[in-house]
Amino acid sequence: VQEEKIFAGKVLRLHVCTMEGAEWLEEVPEDTTVEKLKERCLKHCVPGSLEDPKTVTHHKLIHATSEKVLTDTKTVLEENIQDRDVLLLIKKRAPPPLPKMADVSAEEKRKQEQKAPDKDAILKATANLPSRNVDRTVAHHNMRDFQTELRKILVSLIEVAQKLLALNPDAVELFKKANAMLDEDEEDRVDEIALRQLTEMGFPESRAVKALRLNHMSVTQAMEWLIEHADDPTVDAPLPGQTPSEATAEAGASSAEATAGPSSETGGEEAKDELTEIFKKIRRKREFRPDPRAVIALMEMGFDEKEVVDALRVNNNQQNAACEWLLGDRKPSPEDLDKGIDTNSPLFQAILENPVVQLGLTNPKTLLAFEDMLENPLNSTQWMNDPETGPVMLQISRIFQTLNRT
Repeated sequence: VQEEKIFAGKVLRLHVCTMEGAEWLEEVPEDTTVEKLKERCLKHCVPGSLEDPKTVTHHKLIHATSEKVLTDTKTVLEENIQDRDVLLLIKKRAPPPLPKMADVSAEEKRKQEQKAPDKDAILKATANLPSRNVDRTVAHHNMRDFQTELRKILVSLIEVAQKLLALNPDAVELFKKANAMLDEDEEDRVDEIALRQLTEMGFPESRAVKALRLNHMSVTQAMEWLIEHADDPTVDAPLPGQTPSEATAEAGASSAEATAGPSSETGGEEAKDELTEIFKKIRRKREFRPDPRAVIALMEMGFDEKEVVDALRVNNNQQNAACEWLLGDRKPSPEDLDKGIDTNSPLFQAILENPVVQLGLTNPKTLLAFEDMLENPLNSTQWMNDPETGPVMLQISRIFQTLNRT
């Protein structure tokens, strides 16, 4: 008995297949390399000799069960091949031929033809076109955002409304009426659309009213408050009323105003002074109220309370926008908020020429709406839905959009 047969490894019977459909049984010791096994397999299916080394390297063996490509340098045992396993003998796919220089040049030329023209090419191609007269002021203005412009529009319209109302013979009485509206609307007026949205979600009406009043009629913030206080036993407790000092002060102011009416004896100067005092009271009552939750959250980041309030005022009580303002260049500044629109601009002239706006400016409630939206932009929705002030706001919006498209 030959020595190599005594110490030979276990013989495996392997089932080999080709892509052409040939099949046979190959018996090899388990210490046979994959390369030797591949040579034996190629003798069954490749005509001629195997002296050409490319014949072996251009084929590969794949284990059918695991779909693994066998490594030439490893043995059958190292590749964990078992008796009666199925192997596939496959010719390797030839690599794609390298492109010819002529083909490369043609491809580059095609890409250049499809490339978009640069600025210099556009200017050269359009140099002979006739120029158009474009109003650069209007073009720049049209790019501005409506919400940003609205604040400037309101500042200027408030001045116009005050002058128009002051010319009215019943000016003092009109502004007393406006001042009285301020006393009642904060607690009594509720945005009906916002309330309906919350009740349709399943919240009780009284609880929804309380949430809206606590959150400046913001549906989103009111809904968050309702969810946070769902299990609070005091959630349905009524809101606290005015403090005695505030009630006494306002009662005294009302009685003083009731006794001070315009008369032929007092003269125009006294009536003018009284109007000025009423204007001041209206503005004091409409001072900006920052969202307390946003103030706390931003102050916890390390910002000073004053700059937090400024940030919220500039960004309409939006916490994320206020945070970006604080971290950025802080433009616009709080002082910019009190600047009105250019009174000679086409936009402002178009607004003043609108009949609906002209009529609305003689209504003290419109002045109240402008003041309220100026200091508390979150309240703009309820004024848009108001039957008296809504048409005025709608016309302002339409005029802006019309000019913005031209």
